[in-house]
This record gives sequence, C-alpha cells and structure tokens, in this order.
Amino acid sequence: MTAGRLALWGRQRKKPGEAILAAVLSLVVLAICGGVGLALKQPWLFPSLGPTAMLLVGAPKLPSARPLNAVIGHFVALLVGYGCILAFGLTQAQPAPVVGLTPAYVFAGSTAVAVTMVILELLQLPHPPAGATALIVSLGILDKPPVLLQMAGAIVLIVVLSWLATALLGRRSS
Repeated sequence: MTAGRLALWGRQRKKPGEAILAAVLSLVVLAICGGVGLALKQPWLFPSLGPTAMLLVGAPKLPSARPLNAVIGHFVALLVGYGCILAFGLTQAQPAPVVGLTPAYVFAGSTAVAVTMVILELLQLPHPPAGATALIVSLGILDKPPVLLQMAGAIVLIVVLSWLATALLGRRSS
C-alpha cells in the first residue's frame, strides 16, 4: 500500500511488536473474563467481546474504542435486543440457532441492530461490536434478564481491563 493510500484511510502500518502486544493484551483480557465466567458458571465470554477487546487494545486511539463508547454501546444493545425479543413475542421461543431463523427472528435481529445503531449515532458514541451484542440477544442466544446482567458485568470487566492495560503501556490517547 502506498503512503498516499495509508494517509487516505488514516492508518499507519503497525510494527510486528505492536501487533503481538495487542494480541497478547486481547488474549489476557479475554482469558480473565472467561476465567470469571468459568468460576461463576455464567456466560462472561461471548462473541461480541472479541471484537471489543481487539478494538480497545488494538486501536485504542480510535473514537469507537473509548471506554464510554464500548460500555454505552453494549448496554444499549442489551436493552434494545431484549426489547426486540419482547416486541416480537420471542420470550418463550427456543433460540434461533436451535430452531433456525424464523421471520420473527429475522425482524427482531435486524431491528435490534438498526435501532442500536441509530441510538449510538445520535449519542455520538459509536461502537460497532455492539451490533453483535444486539444480535446475540435478539436471536435468543443469551436473552434472559439474569444472563443480561452477567453480560453487563463481562462488558464492564473487558472495558476496564483493556483500558488499564493500554493506559499502563502508554498506548491511550486520553
């Protein structure tokens, strides 16, 4: 890629050491979160935490990697996803991966992501991994209120650990 293209996209090539450091930090924060989940026998490790950790430790200076964006983004997604479960009458339904996609799940999932996106854009707090959280909840994968509270705890833990790791290494801009 030419220097002009790099400037156009606002990217800078990372050195191998920086990439390895980001990978190790992601591994550590996700492993800690997973360890808490094992100890509590609760889902403290779920798919949208992976991209959140990658963003927070791999690109900590991006606006969407701010801790506030991550926490608010995922919390909005949890609430909107659950709202869609309620609105589309899916509270007693088996999860989409078990029964397959139904029209109700398609509408619940697509609505959850769209509404989450609108809210985060209006708040000027974008965090793309929150879209995955909206889908996880609205497709019934993790959708019961006690589990949503566990997910909220995991989100806070990932954000705090990622912020601490990058701040201690001097990789945060703010």
